[in-house]
Amino acid sequence: MSKVFIALAVSVDGYITGRDPGAGRGLGDATMLFDWYFDGDTPSQVFDGFRLSEPSARVFDAIAGRVGATLAGRNTYDDSEWVHGGAPHPTAPLYVLSHRPVPGMSDRQTLITTGVEDAVAAARDAAGDKDVALMGGGVATAALAAGLVDEVILHQVPILLGGGRPYFQSLPQHVRLRLVDVVPAPGVTHLHYEAVR
Repeated sequence: MSKVFIALAVSVDGYITGRDPGAGRGLGDATMLFDWYFDGDTPSQVFDGFRLSEPSARVFDAIAGRVGATLAGRNTYDDSEWVHGGAPHPTAPLYVLSHRPVPGMSDRQTLITTGVEDAVAAARDAAGDKDVALMGGGVATAALAAGLVDEVILHQVPILLGGGRPYFQSLPQHVRLRLVDVVPAPGVTHLHYEAVR
């Protein structure tokens, strides 16, 4: 069965966006969370235009190669401007969890309005023998609370943002993690955990 994982760039103080994110403003004042995508000499084998450090390219491409479907929340969808038909992965379909209508979705995008369990199930069906990547703090938190997350990956960037959208929102209980791997790289440390059930 496919795995469900979260893999996001995050500041040391736990933010995945800066202040004032939104459509036309992207991540707000936190674009540096993704500098490591472009400040190396090793081209990504999955994403055109990404040039990472060698250790980051190994980690990034291994994760990106696993993705068969992506599930994002509405804030992430709007902030990333996928409203024009795009998706976060070059080949995987995008599922959007939202209680509000999403006009003009492309054939690579599917709206799910009936909750995180249904959204993860639909993404798993689409992923086949590959995995489901979750994007956004709300979706990540809802999936963790429902016990649906197998792995948590933090691409931790050495900055304290002091504000923005947090990676995780309030959880109803503790979620124990087991450290699987740590890969230090220029401008980022890749932390890979498994959820302990």
